[in-house]
Amino acid sequence: MMRILIRADASTVIGSGHVMRCLTIANNFRRLGHQVVFWMSELPGHLIDLVISKGFSVTQTVMKADLLIVDHYQFGVEWETEMRAWAKKIIVIDDLANRRHDCDLLLDQNVVPNYEHRYDALVPAQCRKLLGPTYLIMRDEFVAARGKSRNRSGKVERLLVFMGGSDPTDETTKVLQALQHTNTSFKHVDVVVGNSCVKRDDIKRLCEDMQLHYYCQIDYMAELMRLADFSIGAGGSSMWERCYVGLPSASTVVAENQRLSTNTAEELNAIIQIGWHVDVSSTHYLQLLDKLPAMSEQLMAMSEQGYKITESQDGPNAWLQEMVGLLS
Repeated sequence: MMRILIRADASTVIGSGHVMRCLTIANNFRRLGHQVVFWMSELPGHLIDLVISKGFSVTQTVMKADLLIVDHYQFGVEWETEMRAWAKKIIVIDDLANRRHDCDLLLDQNVVPNYEHRYDALVPAQCRKLLGPTYLIMRDEFVAARGKSRNRSGKVERLLVFMGGSDPTDETTKVLQALQHTNTSFKHVDVVVGNSCVKRDDIKRLCEDMQLHYYCQIDYMAELMRLADFSIGAGGSSMWERCYVGLPSASTVVAENQRLSTNTAEELNAIIQIGWHVDVSSTHYLQLLDKLPAMSEQLMAMSEQGYKITESQDGPNAWLQEMVGLLS
């Protein structure tokens, strides 16, 4: 049994994506019989309780490990080199390509311009690079949902709203305001937030007033995506999850690190991009909602494109064997 140490944080500012995808990695290593420990800071909206509830230990200090997995924008080559005294091998998960790394393997699951080569000068020559959607980090529920995928008609009767676990720019409220005024009727609307969403209580009350279905910090998001006909969400990892299960969607860019991948997904006709959150109001969401009934052909094509982009010849979670290979 090897010890895997995962350095990742969540907060109302950082969001929940880093920790959530690391939980997927942790579950896969645990199934193989390895010990996994999370190294997290107690920030506002930290999700430490969630990690513990999944059966993992959490520390606030470094410890000896066979493998250190780093999913954090704050750290780069100098910090990682210091960690060589504590870890035999280092894996970095990144999507910014804006700093050098000292690692044995780097994973970036996003599609952006020049994604195959943008880390060439940022990692050691011997570093193994896993780049692009072939290496999507997908929870078991998404793999199962893709396997049960249904043909979408382009008709939108069921809507899913999920603007990320923390939704720091309160896009959910903007969408709910738009839903109050749209001419488009929906048979069913699901609204999902995370524990780190500061406005979650206000959103819950608004959903109750509007008779919408409200969920907080759920572990069956993939099933809601499978059942939905269309989704409004944020860019980032959840955007690729929607593509993975063939759910046509619109994405708002709520963080700087989402710009490139969201732009690329739009250029590939895999999503509709609403824009940078500062420039997006409830009126923009209203205009989108009002157009949906006339967009059936575009939405069907978007669903097929999502499947195509996220197809992996090596099957789901092809990154796992590459990571495990470092332990031998």
